[in-house]
Amino acid sequence: MPKVKTFYQCQTCGYTSPKWLGKCPDCGTWNSLVEERQETISHRTSLPAHFRKAEPQFLSSIKAGFEQRTSTGIRELDRVLGGGVITGSVILVGGDPGIGKSTLLLQALPGLSRYGQVLYVSGEESPEQIKIRAERLSINSDDIILLSETSLRGIVDTALKLTPKAMVVDSIQTVYTEEILSAPGSVSQVRECAAKLMIFAKKSDIPVFLVGHVTKEGAIAGPRVLEHIVDTVLYFEGDRGHSYRILRTVKNRFGSTNEIGVFEMSDSGLREIENPSELFLLERPLNVSGSTVVAALEGTRPLMVEIQSLVSQTNFGMPRRTTIGVDFNRVNLLVAVLEKRAGLYLGGMDIFVNVVGGLRIIEPAVDLGIISTIASSLKDVPIDPKIFVFGEVGLSGEIRAIAQAEVRVKEASKIGFKKAVMPLGNAEKIKDSLGLEIIGVKDVEGTLEAVLS
Repeated sequence: MPKVKTFYQCQTCGYTSPKWLGKCPDCGTWNSLVEERQETISHRTSLPAHFRKAEPQFLSSIKAGFEQRTSTGIRELDRVLGGGVITGSVILVGGDPGIGKSTLLLQALPGLSRYGQVLYVSGEESPEQIKIRAERLSINSDDIILLSETSLRGIVDTALKLTPKAMVVDSIQTVYTEEILSAPGSVSQVRECAAKLMIFAKKSDIPVFLVGHVTKEGAIAGPRVLEHIVDTVLYFEGDRGHSYRILRTVKNRFGSTNEIGVFEMSDSGLREIENPSELFLLERPLNVSGSTVVAALEGTRPLMVEIQSLVSQTNFGMPRRTTIGVDFNRVNLLVAVLEKRAGLYLGGMDIFVNVVGGLRIIEPAVDLGIISTIASSLKDVPIDPKIFVFGEVGLSGEIRAIAQAEVRVKEASKIGFKKAVMPLGNAEKIKDSLGLEIIGVKDVEGTLEAVLS
């Protein structure tokens, strides 16, 4: 008889304990340990025998060729994937419920079906529900096969029989294997099923898309090892109250990370945004203090985004600091630099900073925009709407050069900007200003003089 082992496992990080604990010692989450039972089986047969055999090879004997990428027919999705879908890759798509994960993958199936049959496995919806959504998206193809199944064994057997060109599993939290007694969606089931699907994809050369739910903190539900197993991790960002969605690459073994794709949710599904810079600046107010345009770079794509700030006298003993779209600690650091190096009094001020459009920017090149917009709001002096800025700010108040300056200038020139404020190190190396007035600054004082004069 197989032995049954009972233990308690954290549903956030995967930590196991022989007894129940109120707080996970590893990740610090409260009430996350759930009792699970694991049956020890001597023979594991979830995958066919020929999938478990592998022969060692000499490195010199392996022939390496160019990566064969398959286009999904959606340019923004191909961009975040690095140019298309790699044969045998495993792609994890995460995001909040209802943000558009299933819609995007269903829209990608017609493009993939040009190369052969594709399989859509749904553990949450019936084929009739998927058909209704497909009709709304105007999708009707004989090469798209629907399967309502949650058993890993049934999914793999069907895929081996059909040998599709691509497979979508929606979602990985609903798939289970009989080798583990815990419920579907638990850490053990998610980890085991994802590992088996990864082996299946590598051995059969069938790309597999996995849809993953997220926790309240925005991370993929289940252990972090799930993100390590797959080849590519894509996150959907955006508020369901807004129509715009941003698909960001967090991990990609076959391309650059932090690439983004911009979509708009409409009645007929997700629509690609060809020029995101114009979208983010569409409703920008002119001649208003506390508004600055920054030339940011997300992956290989330059973006012109508006950063707004509001600085007002606090009515409380402790001033408030609120940021949306930029790092909170970074803003506090820049406020301290403004006080120390530029002589601005901000200690008794409430400061609110927001990146318009729901975009989240993590690169340090937006530092110059943050200090400019905070100083503009404090002094109530508007910044010329034809000026854009970029650059990194150091603790000594110096402005440090950043990468890809010419790409940012070229993007700004397309939209119609006339003046660029950038680090002096970048300004001296600009070969073609494209008709823009280039102003190089070396410290915070020079920056404020250039943008507020």
